[in-house]
Amino acid sequence: MREGALVHLIDDDEDVRRALAFLLGTAGLAVKVYETATGFLSGFKDGPQSVILSDVRMPEMDGLELLRRLRDRRSACPVIIMTGHADVSMAVEAMKSGAVDFIEKPFADETLIAAITTALERRKGQSPAKPDDDIVRRLESLTDRERDVLRGLLAGHPNKTIAYDLGLSPRTVEVHRANLMAKAGASSLSELVRMALIAGYG
Repeated sequence: MREGALVHLIDDDEDVRRALAFLLGTAGLAVKVYETATGFLSGFKDGPQSVILSDVRMPEMDGLELLRRLRDRRSACPVIIMTGHADVSMAVEAMKSGAVDFIEKPFADETLIAAITTALERRKGQSPAKPDDDIVRRLESLTDRERDVLRGLLAGHPNKTIAYDLGLSPRTVEVHRANLMAKAGASSLSELVRMALIAGYG
């Protein structure tokens, strides 16, 4: 973990704040916690080794509005969005609005630490996301049905909804989802979404 790195943690759930602050502290990260995005913005000063970790559903101001406010301020601080399973569509919108990643709750400790590490390394490089020929090539290998399932995932729909819309069984959608993730080389839904957005889907 990079020395001097600071995580701004925003979540309205006190138990979540305490648990995540402890986890990040044991990983060698400095942490500042905030109950609301409004409170965070009132005193936020960007730093070269900072990253923002925010829940998407919060009172007063949600994660999407936070991203818009940061964009208006021309902040370069990377934002990672935490989301419940029902909020995937909001998380996809957050990535389109500038978030570098989203993590579905509940998540493994290692997943969060890896996301923060990646965000810090990306900021160090200051290289904007751009189409990657390898990603495009992998997604071009998808079948038409796998692309249909991918579009459903990008819309934030659960497997059952995708199955209903496509006239398939939920089990068949699960198989297509597993196949498209394998072809894309994605280890998680957030990684798949990121790859798809970089390749111009959604």
